[in-house]
Amino acid sequence: MRAMKSFFRFALLALVLLVVALISALTAMRFAIHGREVAVPSVIGKTPAEGRSIAEQSGLQIAVERQYYSASVPEGRILSQLPPAGTEVRRGWQVRVAESLGPQRVEIPNILGQSERAAELNIRRRGLDLGTVAQMEMPGTAADLVLSQSPPPNASGVSAPKISLLVAEAEQPQAFVMPNFIGQPLGSVTLALQDAKLRIGTVTQAGQPTTPVISANTPSPPPVPVPLPSPASIVVSQNPAPGQKIVTGAAVDFEVKQ
Repeated sequence: MRAMKSFFRFALLALVLLVVALISALTAMRFAIHGREVAVPSVIGKTPAEGRSIAEQSGLQIAVERQYYSASVPEGRILSQLPPAGTEVRRGWQVRVAESLGPQRVEIPNILGQSERAAELNIRRRGLDLGTVAQMEMPGTAADLVLSQSPPPNASGVSAPKISLLVAEAEQPQAFVMPNFIGQPLGSVTLALQDAKLRIGTVTQAGQPTTPVISANTPSPPPVPVPLPSPASIVVSQNPAPGQKIVTGAAVDFEVKQ
């Protein structure tokens, strides 16, 4: 009985020591984590070089990611920062900033109707940057022409020195599923293809005899006349096959029988 009590007393003591060790480890880890955190300093209004020096004193980095026009912040000064000042971050964290270009002094050119390449050259020649380029199919409009721009021509109060474009995309041929013409007269099939803006390709007769092999000593047989397909000929096969995708203007080949 005494041995049992000693065992339980030893187990309880070991459990208490284990709990104390876990609490101590968690506390040390918490202090270690918080010991590596710093408050982000304010670098707004500083030059990127000044901001970088201030950030490095706190173990942080500076990255200039954007440039914007500003009527209130002088050119070459930091306009905004992320994370904002006072935020607790780990050492080595990167602070992203935007640099001011000063008031807008560049006129936004009119590049509507120009090719994408010509528009890009016009944009960069004025010291501006090309933004996003989206494409849209516009029937009746030549491909690669600028349909719209943002900011619009001669815009004022522009925030960023970028012009985004909407460019006409080459018109894609209409695609649809190939219908089944097998068993139909060639005449009605021809009219259906014309309505669908398709073309009749090669039309051959089913069961047309193949050319026999003739030796040098065998006289050539007289040619066998092959009947021409008529509008009443019945389609027995087609290429492309029914159910396949086909585009406007494609040719369809048929095999028919009288």
